[in-house]
Amino acid sequence: MSDNTQLTIDGVEAAYGGAIVALRGVNLTVLRGEILALLGANGAGKTTTLKAVCNLLPAERGQVTAGRILFEGVDVKRTRPADLVRRGLIQVFEGRHCFRSLTVEENLITGGLGRGSSRAQIRADLERIYSLFPRLKEKRRTTSGLTSGGEQQMTAIGRALMSRPRLLVLDEPSMGLAPLVVESIFSTLKALNQSEGLSILVAEQNSTIALRYADRAAVLENGVTVLSGSAAELRNRDDIKAFYLGEAPSLAKTEAHPNLQIVSPAA
Repeated sequence: MSDNTQLTIDGVEAAYGGAIVALRGVNLTVLRGEILALLGANGAGKTTTLKAVCNLLPAERGQVTAGRILFEGVDVKRTRPADLVRRGLIQVFEGRHCFRSLTVEENLITGGLGRGSSRAQIRADLERIYSLFPRLKEKRRTTSGLTSGGEQQMTAIGRALMSRPRLLVLDEPSMGLAPLVVESIFSTLKALNQSEGLSILVAEQNSTIALRYADRAAVLENGVTVLSGSAAELRNRDDIKAFYLGEAPSLAKTEAHPNLQIVSPAA
């Protein structure tokens, strides 16, 4: 594995309940300090891929049945989810999961406690989060369940950042949010990526916003990686829409871009 490779997903297959196949051949890498967008229609396997990365499939009667996942050289399948968190692999899953009965600030503090931060570190990290998301500072004493969807998403991301991630894994952060809120969240994440070198793996159906902020992207279709390349090149690809619609892309058109890679599943 290259010294610059932070996450490797190599030929991963996964199933639920030993019968429902969700992934049939996922291949991708996340380099240190980059944003990688994982694109695909609903049901393509994006969420299952992220849960496999965090070794959370067993909690849902799922398992990786083939292939391997390495995070900074560590075999994810052989590492407990809590230990992956301590190593800096932090996830924010779909649904803006907050402790609804706790205040915004109490939610954020749980992120620091999860990594064993001292009181001084928590205070410093809180100020950092409030500088990134000023709306959270305004709502710090408000019960999370009474805040807006956008504020809950910011709280969930802020709590993850309190754990000081090395790789931040995000599942559909734009879902159900107003366009201006989505733009603000992605802009903040991009600023963190550029200023601190934070690596981000983000699964999104909203390819427009994802490709605008990502460095590279991979497309999933029916649990298989079917296309990967730089975000700049993928932004203008007509065949991305074809993948979402389940239509066959134009192979000749894709091959005209040498930096794009069509990934064929194993026979």
